[in-house]
Amino acid sequence: MTGVPAVALAAVLALGGPSGHPASHAPSDTLRLAEAVALARSANPMLRAEQLQARASAERAAQTGAWPEPRLALGMKNRPLDGFGTEEEMTMNTVELSQMVPWPGKRGLSRERGRGTALADSLLALEVEVGLGARVAELYFAMASADRAIQVMAETRLLLQAFQETATAMYGVGEAIQQDVLQAQVSVARMTADIVVMEQDRLAAQARFNALLGRSPMTLVGVLELPEIGPPPPGVEALMELARAGRPALAAATARVGSASAAVAAARKEWWPDLMLSVEYGQRPRYSDMMSLMVGFSVPVTGGARQRPMQREMEAMEAMAEASARDLENETFAMLAEQRAMAERARTLADIYHHQVLPQAQASVASAQSAYRVGRADFMTLVENQMTVNRYRIEEIRLAAEYHTAAAAIRALLGEREVGP
Repeated sequence: MTGVPAVALAAVLALGGPSGHPASHAPSDTLRLAEAVALARSANPMLRAEQLQARASAERAAQTGAWPEPRLALGMKNRPLDGFGTEEEMTMNTVELSQMVPWPGKRGLSRERGRGTALADSLLALEVEVGLGARVAELYFAMASADRAIQVMAETRLLLQAFQETATAMYGVGEAIQQDVLQAQVSVARMTADIVVMEQDRLAAQARFNALLGRSPMTLVGVLELPEIGPPPPGVEALMELARAGRPALAAATARVGSASAAVAAARKEWWPDLMLSVEYGQRPRYSDMMSLMVGFSVPVTGGARQRPMQREMEAMEAMAEASARDLENETFAMLAEQRAMAERARTLADIYHHQVLPQAQASVASAQSAYRVGRADFMTLVENQMTVNRYRIEEIRLAAEYHTAAAAIRALLGEREVGP
């Protein structure tokens, strides 16, 4: 190709020129992340189920440790078999009231066990709530990055279409080769296909996003915000200390260990008998009324069949709760390290792209433009260089979304209700 008119060249390059930072502000009427999280927390059915589970557990805990119900019995004693006469001295109508009195400590341990379980369930509901916020943030930033990537890809397609039109016109007058026209057509088609894929991915993310918010999957979600990348996160050890103090799941694991310990202590109490107190009033029609008092004990003679297996079961459950708590703490540390590494990598690479790679790529476009004007580069080189700039812009957008997704995951692991900057 011998050359392209300067006006056409300027118009094509202008289409692919640099745009603002990927964290540019969205329209003023866009859905904010905090608003989306609030909607999800008020309408998400999964969170609602967890909250109801916690409420049921709290009501169940309120029942534990209560006194056993007293027993009231009405009867007729010593009636003759040959009739219902009342002449016999021991014939009487009776009212008996009895009460089981558990061995000291059993009720308190039962309350402690129930309260520990209820506390764990309420903390797990809170864990689901903060985790839901992180999931909403992940989809929010995925759509926000898709919005900006589609915009850049559309600009790139306009660039390729302008090149195609220019190459076709020049080929018509014999100033370009057919290969340039065909290559331009292929590039436009490929970019169109990439835009379609990105748009469909965005629709899928929108459907999942709406599902989390408890609304129709087809609800339209407009252009979303993608804030600027923030400072580097604290070190993993510092984050882990915050997680130990704030993550609901870790607190729930500790509560379950306490509940299991109370269950072990309660199982050991099963070796001791419970007390039975009863009082009976006997009404005799022809003689003086009578009253009886009785004291009884349960006799734990089935230790090998009940008490001992129960104690071993509770000890195993306590060991399991302790192991689960240690595993969760290790997993929390690993997840914090992973998300922190992701956030720091995205932040560092985005900074490199913004301050080094993109300026150098844009300088390469300017250099190619100068070389073209003096006949030392062809028009396709200019377009390829500009497409490279656009690819770097998309990568910078993706890194910004990756940073904010990782930051939201870290906040959830710390137990923070706030999910965004």
